[in-house]
Amino acid sequence: MKRTSILVALAAALVFTQLGCGGPAVGNLQTLQLSSSGTNLIGIGGKVQLSVSATYTSTAVKDISTVATYIVTPTGTDVNGNPLMAPPNTVTVSSTGLVTGVDPAVCTWGATGASGSTAPAGWFLTGSYQIVATYKNVTSQPVYIGVASAIGSNSGNNNPNLLCGPTQ
Repeated sequence: MKRTSILVALAAALVFTQLGCGGPAVGNLQTLQLSSSGTNLIGIGGKVQLSVSATYTSTAVKDISTVATYIVTPTGTDVNGNPLMAPPNTVTVSSTGLVTGVDPAVCTWGATGASGSTAPAGWFLTGSYQIVATYKNVTSQPVYIGVASAIGSNSGNNNPNLLCGPTQ
């Protein structure tokens, strides 16, 4: 009977240390580092995966992407000068950190280049979605995600194919 109790206690201790809950084994939470698999949502249904690493006073680093809270703030405008809408319009972020482009579509990229060319020479952002992660009252640095889910603009006669931003 005692051997079973000891095994249960050891298993419980192992589970708690693997959850990244802090405590004596890993120390106190110091910083969060937010990273993304990309910086542009291409098309309705386009996806970018966020990940969050927590660093503790013991220097232990844990992936807390599924327990962090994500805060999304629209910054700037779309390519036509309209303020970006707040989620769940245009973008959503799941509890696991998956950012997805949704309706209504928007383009936050402006084209640069020579008038009448078939493709823009380059791109500039008119707006983006700033995302930060929080966990246990600690906030990460922001990442910025541009959106290319709508048709682009040809207001400067430099984007006749109505492309919306880089395709990567």
